[in-house]
Amino acid sequence: MGWLRKLIGAVVVLGGAGAVAGWALSAPVRLDAAAVGQLGPGDAAKGKRIFFAGGCTSCHAKPGSKGNARLELAGGLELKTPFGTFVPPNISQDQKDGIGAWSEEDFANAMLKGVSPSGEHFYPAFPYASYARMKPADVADLYAFMKTLPAVAGKAPGHRLSFPFNIRRGIGLWKRLYLSPEPVIALPDGAPDKVLAGRYLVEGPGHCGECHTPRDFAGGVKKAEWLAGAVAAEGSGVVPNITPQGGPKDWSEADIANYLETGFTPDFDSVGGAMVDVQRNMAQLTADDRAAIAAYLKAVPPHPNGYPARKPAS
Repeated sequence: MGWLRKLIGAVVVLGGAGAVAGWALSAPVRLDAAAVGQLGPGDAAKGKRIFFAGGCTSCHAKPGSKGNARLELAGGLELKTPFGTFVPPNISQDQKDGIGAWSEEDFANAMLKGVSPSGEHFYPAFPYASYARMKPADVADLYAFMKTLPAVAGKAPGHRLSFPFNIRRGIGLWKRLYLSPEPVIALPDGAPDKVLAGRYLVEGPGHCGECHTPRDFAGGVKKAEWLAGAVAAEGSGVVPNITPQGGPKDWSEADIANYLETGFTPDFDSVGGAMVDVQRNMAQLTADDRAAIAAYLKAVPPHPNGYPARKPAS
C-alpha cells in the first residue's frame, strides 16, 4: 500500500501548492508609484463633470432623494442580484462613516483597482471594472469635487451575500479575468476625436456597459456582446440593446444627444425606469459630452439583443 500513501501525499502537496498559488493570485493589487504620480492636485470644478458622468448619486444618494439631497451620499440603496443583495456604502465626507478620512491615493485605489484603504477587495457591484479605464487626473478631479460635498453620519447596512460570494478574497481572481484599463472597442486609426471622447465617457466613468451588456456565469461582462442589452441584474426586466442594431438603430446622433439632455425620444415618449436617474445625470454634462456619447454609440459594432426574446402572451 506504499503507492497509496505516495498518491495521497502527492495530492496533499499539490492541493497545498494550489492553495498557496490561489492565495497569491487573489491578493489585492494597488496602484504603482507611476500611476500615483499621475494623480496630481485635483480640480473640483472639473470633478463635478466626472461626478455626474459617473452617476454617483444614482447608487449612493439616499433612496428617493430630490434636489440638493441627492448630494448627500449616505448610501443604503438595496441592489438585489442573483449573487445576493449589495448595499452601496456611505461615501459622504463623514470622517467615521464615510470616506472623509481617505487620502487621494486611497480614493484612486478604490476607483481604479477596487481596493479599500484597509487592503480588501471591493465587490464589483461598485463598477470599478469600468472606472479602471479612467484617467488618473480625472480621478483626482473627482476626489477634489467629492471633498466639497456634505458629511452625512451613519453607516449603510452591509451586503447580504451567501457562500461563496461572501468571500472577498476570491474577487482577486475575478479581477484577473475582468479588470483591465484597455478600451473595450478598438476604434480604427483616424477615428474622430468626438468618437474617442465618447468611448472614454461610455466605457469609463459612464460605465454604461455594466448594465447594457450581458454577463457570463461569473458576473463578468461579455465584451464580445458589448452594449447588446441584458437581463436586468434586479428584477425580471431587460436593459435595452443600444448598439446600432438595437432599439435606437433609427435614431440619429442628434436624437441620442437630445434624449440624454431632455429625456424625450424622437417619438416624444419619455425616459422611464432606472434610466430616469441616469438621464438626469447625463443632463448635467456638456453638450459636447452628450454629442460624443452619441457619436460613439453609432460607431460601436452592431449586435443582436443580448437577452432572450420575450415569450408571446398566451
